[in-house]
Amino acid sequence: MSLVLSPEAQDLLFREARTANTFTTEPVSDEQVRAIYDLVKYAPTAMNQQPLRVVLVRSPQARERLVRLMAPGNQAKTAAAPLVAILAADEALRSRTATFNAALQVGYFILGVRAAGLAAGPMAGYDAAGVDKEFLDEAHTVLAVVNIGRPGPDAWFDRLPRLTYEEVVTTV
Repeated sequence: MSLVLSPEAQDLLFREARTANTFTTEPVSDEQVRAIYDLVKYAPTAMNQQPLRVVLVRSPQARERLVRLMAPGNQAKTAAAPLVAILAADEALRSRTATFNAALQVGYFILGVRAAGLAAGPMAGYDAAGVDKEFLDEAHTVLAVVNIGRPGPDAWFDRLPRLTYEEVVTTV
């Protein structure tokens, strides 16, 4: 095998990792979120920019405001998740690369959630302009909303097929 990461870690972070659709009621602590951030902050980005900004939606009032902005298929799971994170890009003075670098950091953040033994439910189904207006200032723009917690009953949909190496990789 050409990978240095243990097979167990490979499974945790990649092969067994799925988008969670249900969660238990076990809370996600500030300490867990801090540990996730302290791990993923070192991940590489272009020009070492770090435009990712995270808004943790904890209060019932904020959760209610966010749920209204989610697509109908995402509302119940967002309402029930122990923690929801709004992941945004800080666009000030670097709009050309901020979205790219913040998108990289979103991926690292999700890996960090998995490394903490939690499940992530990243979603793109929401009213982006509404989330920006309700939760962010004009220098930031939402990239993803992620439900976070321990997976609940029937948390996983069947995994769809993946493209093969030959379908994706070419050499020139």
